[in-house]
Amino acid sequence: MKHLIPLFLLLLSLNAFAQTDQKIYDIVDAISEENLRNDVKRLADFGTRHTLSDTISATRGIGAARRWIKSEFDNISKDCNNCLNVFYQNNFVKKGTNQRIVKDVNVVNVVAIQKGTKYPNRFIIMSGDIDSRVSDPNDFTSDAPGANDNATGMAGAIEAARVLSQYKFENSIIYVGLSGEEQGLFGGQGLAKYAKEQNWDIIGVLNNDMIGNISGVDGVIDNRAFRIFSEPITTDETDPEKLANQNRTRRFYGGEVDGTSRQLARYVYKTTKTYMPEMNPMLVYRLDRFGRGGHHRPFNDMGFAGLRIMEAHENYTQQHQDIRTENGINYGDTFEHVNFPYCKKLTAVNAITMASLASAPPAPTEVGIGGIVEASAKLKWNKVEGAKGYKIYWRDTTSPTWDHSHYVEGITEFTLKGIVIDNSFFGVATLGENGHESVVVFPNKIMR
Repeated sequence: MKHLIPLFLLLLSLNAFAQTDQKIYDIVDAISEENLRNDVKRLADFGTRHTLSDTISATRGIGAARRWIKSEFDNISKDCNNCLNVFYQNNFVKKGTNQRIVKDVNVVNVVAIQKGTKYPNRFIIMSGDIDSRVSDPNDFTSDAPGANDNATGMAGAIEAARVLSQYKFENSIIYVGLSGEEQGLFGGQGLAKYAKEQNWDIIGVLNNDMIGNISGVDGVIDNRAFRIFSEPITTDETDPEKLANQNRTRRFYGGEVDGTSRQLARYVYKTTKTYMPEMNPMLVYRLDRFGRGGHHRPFNDMGFAGLRIMEAHENYTQQHQDIRTENGINYGDTFEHVNFPYCKKLTAVNAITMASLASAPPAPTEVGIGGIVEASAKLKWNKVEGAKGYKIYWRDTTSPTWDHSHYVEGITEFTLKGIVIDNSFFGVATLGENGHESVVVFPNKIMR
């Protein structure tokens, strides 16, 4: 059956079924600034968390830090009737693998899984980095408190676990501390490989790396803006034929900035503007900062959606620096430089994104699009079990966000009338009975 709708009725329906969930507002309020402060202080007080640092001491080094992190996840699990599966995920890296691995090392991640009630093998992941460093990346003995980089991200993951573990979600959530970031993203590589081996269906990875600074070296002080880094397309590099086919399709039909990671970034943007409208999320069209890397990249390399959430204005005197004073400037990533009200806000951004995605039904796996020589666009998608309906999104080809939508129920095919297909991009999301939406899926097949 062909379903048509005049443009003027379409415009009237744009905000139909726009719902909010009081639970999400409650999650924002529940994030504790005091907990974040205490956890960052505890992590910084381990002296150094360098990947190659002491693993035996109970008070200093990465071994003590990861044992403390695991104990925190264990305590959170006890408080929610053992709702978390907490474990170490080990990855042996041999000396000489790169110039920063100067001795054999076991790169250990700390993982806490909160299983979903309906889709236990679908996961949304929030990560923070355990490790820290000073000016010399191979100096594993000097003090490297790593308060902002990246005790803030790690503390954020712990705090998100404290809050979200008090709820039940249809999809699973993973909170993880990744190691080996400063030595070559080894923790992320290990967990991404583990996810493949376990056949995890990953909805997306929210990599948090530096979420506690508001005063930049550019002179700007801003406690509302933050950046969302995402690559334009996410393709499994182990499948070159699939990559080539996708590139050919994009050349003629678009989608150069519509990979799964970019759609995840748009989801973070939309969720933030809905529930925390005072915040200013910045969609940065780049995998990561120029010439630098983060722990979402190994997941991207294996075809998983992933992005980086971080502060908008950096202070480079406090990153990867020996602790010292020169020319009146205090160098070093120390506790007193962290802004905890801001850290709380970005932790809340993660928590509400995960809660929303974990509450949503799966996205369509197949979305087709076709057009004829008239002002219309026809979309068709597979039926998703558990869906109340679907939202068809569109935007100008130059717009960074999905700006228009139309809701439908009981059908898997729809024709938008009054829209020139050549001037817009389109996508489809699934809507659940509770009002939560999946990530938007860009068309992945062309209908003739």
